[in-house]
Amino acid sequence: MTRADLAKKPAEVRAMFDDVARRYDLTNDVLSLGQDRRWRRQVLDAVDPKPGELVLDLAAGTGTSSQPFRNRGATVVPCDFSVGMLQVGKRNRPHLPFTAGDGTQLPFAGDTFDAVTISFGLRNIVDPDAALREMLRVTRPGGRLVVCEFSSPTHRPFRTVYIEYLMRALPSVARAVSSSPDAYVYLAESIRAWPDQGALATRIEAAGWGRLEWRNVTGGIVALHRATK
Repeated sequence: MTRADLAKKPAEVRAMFDDVARRYDLTNDVLSLGQDRRWRRQVLDAVDPKPGELVLDLAAGTGTSSQPFRNRGATVVPCDFSVGMLQVGKRNRPHLPFTAGDGTQLPFAGDTFDAVTISFGLRNIVDPDAALREMLRVTRPGGRLVVCEFSSPTHRPFRTVYIEYLMRALPSVARAVSSSPDAYVYLAESIRAWPDQGALATRIEAAGWGRLEWRNVTGGIVALHRATK
């Protein structure tokens, strides 16, 4: 797969996620060696939802990342462009208001949400910069953004091992556990091609967000960026 192959049409990416939906949560748990659960807890703490607040969980998939916000007393809206993901999510969590939506054209009015968060989904949106501007539009003044995304490990020897795992081990493991293992070749490439921590911070600020801060998680495999409207 070349870098040009990463420029998939939205319909192709949507179909890819529809295909992996059935075993998506299990595959993520296996491929991350269980770290995905830790990352979700850190996203929850970074958003810091209060009872009664309205939270948009964008690229929510099956709603695994959304449920903890509801457990904290917030009203959460899981939004995803994959109908397959939403169907699996609604079957498993019928109490959540799953909503179909394109990250570059969100189906919500401006100044609606107290917080917007997206985990491991920004790099799969066809125009991430437009998505960051849309998230700003639907967030209330003073509201907050939390982006959790794969990033660049800070320790060079570890970074080499990590890239080797992504490009060789990850697709092999996916073949054993995923309902659509070929999709994980694309996902591995998309992670490798994604901007590092500082570059993503620059793009978030360029979209209009302020008071930006970020920190590394798991040695920089993941970065958490937090900003305010």
